[in-house]
Amino acid sequence: MAFASFTKKMKEIATCPICMNLMTRPVTISCGHSYCSTCLPWSYNTQNLLGWQKSFHCPLCQVSLPVTNYGSNKVLENLLEVIGEMDLEQLCGEHGEQLHLFCENEGQLICWRCERAPAHAGHNTTPVEDACQVYKEQLQIVISKLNHLHEACTNQKAFVARQITEWKEKITARKQKIKSDFTSLQVFLGLEEQCHLWRLEEEEEDLLSRLRDSEARLRHESDELQSRILELEAKCQSSSQKLLQDVKDIVGRNWGKRLETLEDFPMEIHTTCNVSELYLDVKKMLRRYQVSVTLDPDTAHPSLTLSEDGRQVTLGGCQKDLDFSPRRFSAYPCVLGFGGFSSGRHYFEVDVGEGTAWDLGVCLDGVQRGADMKQEPECGFWTIRLHKGEDYLALTSPPTPLPLCEKPLVVGVFLDWETGFVSFYNMTTGSHIFTFQNASFFTTLQPFFRVYQHSPLFLPPLEQEERSSLLGQPS
Repeated sequence: MAFASFTKKMKEIATCPICMNLMTRPVTISCGHSYCSTCLPWSYNTQNLLGWQKSFHCPLCQVSLPVTNYGSNKVLENLLEVIGEMDLEQLCGEHGEQLHLFCENEGQLICWRCERAPAHAGHNTTPVEDACQVYKEQLQIVISKLNHLHEACTNQKAFVARQITEWKEKITARKQKIKSDFTSLQVFLGLEEQCHLWRLEEEEEDLLSRLRDSEARLRHESDELQSRILELEAKCQSSSQKLLQDVKDIVGRNWGKRLETLEDFPMEIHTTCNVSELYLDVKKMLRRYQVSVTLDPDTAHPSLTLSEDGRQVTLGGCQKDLDFSPRRFSAYPCVLGFGGFSSGRHYFEVDVGEGTAWDLGVCLDGVQRGADMKQEPECGFWTIRLHKGEDYLALTSPPTPLPLCEKPLVVGVFLDWETGFVSFYNMTTGSHIFTFQNASFFTTLQPFFRVYQHSPLFLPPLEQEERSSLLGQPS
């Protein structure tokens, strides 16, 4: 404790009376008191002295002295260097003596008085310099093991990075193959293409996500190993006292652990698409998704007449004694189909015959049904129109003219809910009419029909043989 007391007294002597810290660049004035060189100008300012004043008062004894009457104190500077060196050397917390010994049993630094104390009786003690050399060699062994682990981790990271690149290249090649195969097909085949690509992208993202997780884990492991290596290398370069702190715990750890076995991800693409095996008959392809549609009388405008089986609608007269329905169209002669579509792919046909005017397609379940109804996609309608027997229009905003070579007697309506496609086909010839693309369907869609004078619409039922062929087909 005497040594600690001595150190304390030295620090008191070297403490600046103004800032109360150990002095920096100490100077002594003629009255014998010493201060930090930066504290004296601060003391002048507190006494409101300006540059032209010739004297100042010592902050301790208040003696008036010339402003220039001070000089550097080399003795104090040397004392401060000694104090700094003493602070670097740790002292025994119990005895205040220097820690020159290392107790092998306890794994800690001790002083000569600790060695003679009962707590360390019979323990093996070694001079700090000797113990430092022994444990430095052991730390080098630990560092070597960590370096091997880090090298293995780096190799695994590179392997996973190559897998990611290879997987992306395979996906890109497969995409190009699918796109190339689909270029010669009609619009519906384009929809099939998008479906396959969507599944392929899901497969791509699934494996890429797992590969990136593996890469992230390896990156984290690599960073931890690198951090530990740098920490131990710094410890080896530090003073003997710092090197031996907790050294037995560090050396005693299991540094030879192995990295987790790298998961072997399957690098095979499961999404396949052989275009040559797809139906090249548009009618057959569409009817794979065909559903039976009937008309909902609760939505029919009062001027419409529905057949008993709900498959035919005509305009004329006025229906009386109709039940009240908030779902009924009140301003225009429109009607919806039963049920609704909220996912998947669906297809239905409408026999328009020789009619001179009609609107048909799909609409959102909650569209306006009064005088404010606007038949355009922004208001929830995706429909086409025959106007005055010769003008075909897609009711976009503004409407899009549709130059058709042949008049359709049966119109097919195809819906792909997930991709936002609504397509129309001339089922008389199997040709494409128009497609609304990239629509946003946020709720249920229903078949929509608008009927004009002398132009009845008919919903043909599924033929028995078609119904049988559709069993087991996905929608």
